[in-house]
Amino acid sequence: MSWRFQLLNRPYGGVTEGPVWDGEAILFTHIPTSRIMRYDPGTGGISQQRGETNRTNGLAYDAEGRLFGCCSAGRSIVRFDDGGTVTVADSLGGQPLNTPNDLAVDRKGRIWFTNPWNAGNIDPSEREVLDHRSVLRADPQPDGSYTVSRVVFDTTMPNGILVSADQRTLYVAESNSDATNLDRELRAYPINDDGSLGPYTVLHTFGKDPHSVHRGIDGMCLDAEGNIVATAGWELGGPGPMIYVFSPSGRVLETHPVPAQRPTNCCFGGPDMTTLFVTTTQGHFFRVETGRVGWAMFP
Repeated sequence: MSWRFQLLNRPYGGVTEGPVWDGEAILFTHIPTSRIMRYDPGTGGISQQRGETNRTNGLAYDAEGRLFGCCSAGRSIVRFDDGGTVTVADSLGGQPLNTPNDLAVDRKGRIWFTNPWNAGNIDPSEREVLDHRSVLRADPQPDGSYTVSRVVFDTTMPNGILVSADQRTLYVAESNSDATNLDRELRAYPINDDGSLGPYTVLHTFGKDPHSVHRGIDGMCLDAEGNIVATAGWELGGPGPMIYVFSPSGRVLETHPVPAQRPTNCCFGGPDMTTLFVTTTQGHFFRVETGRVGWAMFP
């Protein structure tokens, strides 16, 4: 089945990211203007849901329907409550976070998030303090606070992240975007009963030098069969901008060219969860009917 991408608004200019379905509408972020936008599939209208997000990137709901975001310029994970914005995590071992990029919340309310360094999403005067770019986890405590721990010790620039529907696997896009001698990988880490991670399995490799081969995965979502639907590729080489559908074992089930230079993220939505929504570095917001059924923990 060939996918036909429908552009829902002219490109916003600058990166759109973080699409999530709330049961009625799609929310997505426009990072340069620090806004969360809302698309109503019933009316086709797009409006501002929230402003002054301090360059928030990825978004995710927990099982209770609370919205969390990666506040890149604020170097924090935040929760967007009706009454304001609550900082959930902003340090690790007393040192400031880098620029949180993407996140996934599991059924225990634990927030798994990638913590690369994206200089374009932060004030030029800010400096990277941590000596690693890792996947971190914020665990909720009885008093409402969160404790932050490092859960991987083998990444250089993690990007997209997902928790499998059975809560047993953490999928991580290792973009290695600052290195020319490391592969861009889709990794699967087993989640142990105590919350630690086992050794990862490489599900797919995109190659090394980004100037001659391929841009790896940016954002990802899941379908109801447990497959990973991912945005990857670019106009500079390789097979180009693409949506990939991977089985849980890493087999490439489908590829679909995207009519933009660099897709950034995607999610399923709509009444039957068969519509995929896609964002890009140029600020596009696409929809495409897929024939696949998406999965999300909420709603």
